[in-house]
Amino acid sequence: MGTSTPLIELRDVTKTYGTGRLAFQALKGVNLRIEQGDFVAIMGPSGSGKSTAMNTLGCLDRPTTGEYLFKGAHVENLSRDERALLRRKYLGFVFQGFHLLPRTSAQENVELPLLYRGEPAAQRHAAARKALAAVGLDGWEHHGPSELSGGQQQRVAIARAIVTEPLVLLADEPTGNLDTQRSNEIMELLWRLNVDRGITVLMVTHEPDMAAYSRRIVRFKDGRMDSDEPNPAPLMPGCQGGAAQPEVR
Repeated sequence: MGTSTPLIELRDVTKTYGTGRLAFQALKGVNLRIEQGDFVAIMGPSGSGKSTAMNTLGCLDRPTTGEYLFKGAHVENLSRDERALLRRKYLGFVFQGFHLLPRTSAQENVELPLLYRGEPAAQRHAAARKALAAVGLDGWEHHGPSELSGGQQQRVAIARAIVTEPLVLLADEPTGNLDTQRSNEIMELLWRLNVDRGITVLMVTHEPDMAAYSRRIVRFKDGRMDSDEPNPAPLMPGCQGGAAQPEVR
């Protein structure tokens, strides 16, 4: 993976839940390097440790033992508040469930991370409109989630994740609730954010067709990394029945 300092590095990371006879070790000595601008698909069966690894990478959980370095800083030594600040500054999250506020417009949903930062209203409005345009939802700012399709709702969720201009986008089964066409459109959008903006994408998925868009595929099994292989021919926009400029539905 090269000799330069990676953006993210896990060194012999373990994670244990519970104590004594009820203890369960979800991660068992994981080592992982992620370079800035990478696009990594994390795969594995249920219970393999991939979701725990994603929670650790997203600073939502702390390793039991081992080291987690982000831009060379030791995340495992940070307090809860310091990890929250790191998330706000550098990380964006997209989930299988879109997690949009139901009685709130697309623009207001996208503005939420900026509201938490205390940014002025005019700045929030402009940034949210820009993020929505970037995901193909220009003109849909005032529509609520009930007026949007599943694919559009996920686009709003992605806009919310990128409105803070994060270094890393963590996507947990981002196409799990979508049909094949909408799934490919979302993957093409993630591909473009990675290639055009240089956003590092870390994506948990069960679907090989979606992992095919990534640059690397990391597989977990029984709490360990089972393999870490480059994808020699990542899918590009226009492949697998998708369109280079996806139709908004």
